[in-house]
Amino acid sequence: MEIVGTIEEVRKFVSRAAEAENVIGLVPTMGGLHGGHLSLIDAAHEACGYVVVSIFVNPTQFGPNEDMDRYPRTQEADLDACRAHGVDLVFTPTVEVMYGRGFRTVVNIAELAGALCGRSRPTHFAGVCTVVAKLFNIVGPCKAFFGQKDFQQAVIIRRMVADLNFPVDIVTCPTVRERDGLAASTRNQYLSPEPRGQAAALNAGLRLAAERIRQSHPTAAEVINAIRGHLATAAPGGKVEYVQIVDPLTLRDVEVTEGEVLVALAVKFVGARLIDNILVDSRTAGP
Repeated sequence: MEIVGTIEEVRKFVSRAAEAENVIGLVPTMGGLHGGHLSLIDAAHEACGYVVVSIFVNPTQFGPNEDMDRYPRTQEADLDACRAHGVDLVFTPTVEVMYGRGFRTVVNIAELAGALCGRSRPTHFAGVCTVVAKLFNIVGPCKAFFGQKDFQQAVIIRRMVADLNFPVDIVTCPTVRERDGLAASTRNQYLSPEPRGQAAALNAGLRLAAERIRQSHPTAAEVINAIRGHLATAAPGGKVEYVQIVDPLTLRDVEVTEGEVLVALAVKFVGARLIDNILVDSRTAGP
């Protein structure tokens, strides 16, 4: 496994892999690797002959008073995990490498970025799009892998790829969950035992919503109220930032739950803001 910190080195190794007719796969991360990241790496291995993982805590996607400074930096453990999962190249740039002196360009998908998480994190997705666009230009992947937990992020990146003609196939992989259903996240480690126990209620609330939608097709407002009631009882230590039901392509709120919808939520506990979602099609039985 190669570990490099410069753009020139990345391009050198990837160019060699491409010349050998390998499909290049990219898994962008901020480190703190967990089971979700590793599932993306494994999916990349199944689809690609050469797998690149980036590890970079991207400052432009953090807003004021967010957790930029305390975000877990576990590079040695991350590198060990990459080796164990057969990664070919790990890119570990500094901020100076990624954002050189005089950097001014920002990529922003305005309408999509203002929905869901974007309402409370107005600059977040511009930072995500900008760094992902840079990684696509640096690595030149054929495929890039993202998790469904960050559904809004995947939708926005797909839009960016289409609008800016990046020759990259965006692959969205299923959310990996801990034993009690909590979506795997680097930020889970911020939680002390009590809020960690309550956090399992997020997925339980989503599954409750999915069951109701498939059984009786209630209005979106009725489903949202049911989720909020569940969270008030099962996760009293959490502050609900949003519970929304949206069109999975446009991310616009819907009033009815006919067809396929995305049920998404964000809840703040002491120490961590957690997000989760579930795609529900009222026309199918589903799990």
